[in-house]
Amino acid sequence: MVAVVLASNYLVQFPLNDWLTWGAFSYPAAYLVSDLINRRFGPGQARRVAWLGFAVAVAASLMLAPARIAAASGLAFIASQLLDIGVFHRLRQGRWWRAPLVATVIAAVLDSIVFWGIAFAGTDGPWLTWALGDLAVKLAVGVFMLLPFRLLIGRSLARTAPAPSGTA
Repeated sequence: MVAVVLASNYLVQFPLNDWLTWGAFSYPAAYLVSDLINRRFGPGQARRVAWLGFAVAVAASLMLAPARIAAASGLAFIASQLLDIGVFHRLRQGRWWRAPLVATVIAAVLDSIVFWGIAFAGTDGPWLTWALGDLAVKLAVGVFMLLPFRLLIGRSLARTAPAPSGTA
């Protein structure tokens, strides 16, 4: 989790064009990590990982990025992670894809609003288009992350499933 946030905080400083920064491609992995922990160990453990990731990432981000980006990232990260964890937990009993998809979409929207509103509002550069491009990529990568999520929870479920009874 810490590696994802650190990489994203660093990469967000480098625009790809007027619509994207490189950070848009790495950050959605944080939702995958959170959802996998939530699925396997529950929301309490997922919240502990989010808070630990928050503390370490903000401290380290202050060395890699300007303070405004580090603060914006920390606030957006913890708010969106806690929202993701709560939504995922409420939807976890449904179809396997519903909880990670809905939680990621809602959390990504919150993350984008908080991060871009704090980190770049009032600065030079096309930050509003970066925010929109960033959100679009987060949503696309969030959908793409359903595949590794399914593969990883499938392995986890297979390991924790009871052995069939009546075998000789």
